[in-house]
Amino acid sequence: MSVTTRLLRLLTIFLLATLTFSAMAIDRDFPASTLRGKLTVTDYPNVTINGNALRLSPGSRIWNTQQLTQTPNSLGSDTYVVNYTLNVQGDIDRVWILTSDEAGQKVDAQRNSLKR
Repeated sequence: MSVTTRLLRLLTIFLLATLTFSAMAIDRDFPASTLRGKLTVTDYPNVTINGNALRLSPGSRIWNTQQLTQTPNSLGSDTYVVNYTLNVQGDIDRVWILTSDEAGQKVDAQRNSLKR
């Protein structure tokens, strides 16, 4: 393999890695109805948020700090700072586990008034 081909491959790998890291830095914006709390999964689908007993709705989704969906069982009994939304029945339907930077921001600043 020639030196030029090796350099071209190395440059391609570097550019792809750079694109991957920049995609990971995307800020998340949250619906206008977003609330903030400390979530603990107690006995699925039961959870507590700020000490209040709530339920995860059927089909609820949980996104971790890397914006990947996660099953409630995988969270264990740890407590997480989260943004969440409630459905019309009062059950939690969407949960975003926050990074330390996101948790340091006020929830009002994170809300997107155009999203439900």
